[in-house]
Amino acid sequence: MKRLLFSLLSLAICTVAAGQQAAAGAEDSPVAAERARISAERSKVEAAYTAEEAACYKKFSVNDCLSAAKARRRVAMADLRRQEISLNDSERKRKGAEQIQRIEEKSSPEKQQQDADRRAKALEDQQKREDRAAEKAGKRAETQAGEGGKRQARDDKLQGQAEHAASRASKAASAAEEARRYNSRQQDAAEHKANRLQKNAERTKPRSDPLPAPP
Repeated sequence: MKRLLFSLLSLAICTVAAGQQAAAGAEDSPVAAERARISAERSKVEAAYTAEEAACYKKFSVNDCLSAAKARRRVAMADLRRQEISLNDSERKRKGAEQIQRIEEKSSPEKQQQDADRRAKALEDQQKREDRAAEKAGKRAETQAGEGGKRQARDDKLQGQAEHAASRASKAASAAEEARRYNSRQQDAAEHKANRLQKNAERTKPRSDPLPAPP
């Protein structure tokens, strides 16, 4: 067990040293150095946890020992993560400031004038497009209004023709009804006259002599 712990610690130390050397060879900036330090601290925490975990299995209360070791590891890792987040935030701010500085350096008076001219040209083009769109919309509305007027006139004409035809049909029906009534009255008058003549003829007809009495 002792040989195992020694091997694990040796491996962790070698890993930390190798990580520090690689980071130093890659970058010499303060940010790179800080990242290397955080990475080394993580390796130390992992190595310590591995050693504590191995030692816990030799104790009577293994679970309590492991829980305590995990808690220490969790706290240490959380603190290193907080440091890393703070470092990343500082690095983002630094890079943002550098980018703004580069932009400001490139923004000469001539460049600013060109940008202003370009913005003015874009606004002018936009205004022209809006004017053309408004003109087209106006013409379209006029066309639709003219077509609507024509449709209305056509509808009025058709309605007038329909009303005139209906009036003619109504008059024709009235004339036909009047003719029927006239014919009916004429027929009634003729029948009444015929009846009267027949009755008069029957009243004026001479009576026949009575038959002689039998012998």
